[in-house]
Amino acid sequence: MTPSFGCLDSRRSTPSRQLGDPGPDEATLLRMLTSAVRVPDHGKRVPFRFLRIAGKARLALGERLVERALQRDADASAAVLDKDRHRFAHAPVVVAVIAGLGPDEKIPASERFSSASCVCFALLQAAQAAGFGAQWLTGWPAYDASVLRDLGLGADETITGFIHIGTPLIEVPERERPDARALLSDWEPA
Repeated sequence: MTPSFGCLDSRRSTPSRQLGDPGPDEATLLRMLTSAVRVPDHGKRVPFRFLRIAGKARLALGERLVERALQRDADASAAVLDKDRHRFAHAPVVVAVIAGLGPDEKIPASERFSSASCVCFALLQAAQAAGFGAQWLTGWPAYDASVLRDLGLGADETITGFIHIGTPLIEVPERERPDARALLSDWEPA
């Protein structure tokens, strides 16, 4: 049997500004999420959850980001504010992948965060498999305590990524990728 790596080798990020309607419908999004949760999860903790940002909520979040940006820097330029206002406005669906990092006697927070990160990557793959484009972004909103509270995150939660999903408006060109051979070394016992 010859392995097929086509779906992995063709993965590309479509810039969020280049994602438009339509986005995945409810059934398709749930199917994508069903695939995305098939990740390594030490201790079966399911240390992640999803928050969908779609429709008018994308624009409302943009306005909240403008308010917060001005609180952070009263001299923020119009260009910076415009970027924040439209940060979530392009792709029709944005899924925030939220990592739960509360106390755990057996599984370190870093492993749980890694599991949530795998969900982000798997969701990118699932989106592309379903015929959509997607991009994994964070940016300052993913790390701002006020924004996290506005999004309803608990004190022991963090954003692993905002996955922007929609129909690609452009064909994304391939880019140069690292040479796996150059990155591989062998450990030898001393």
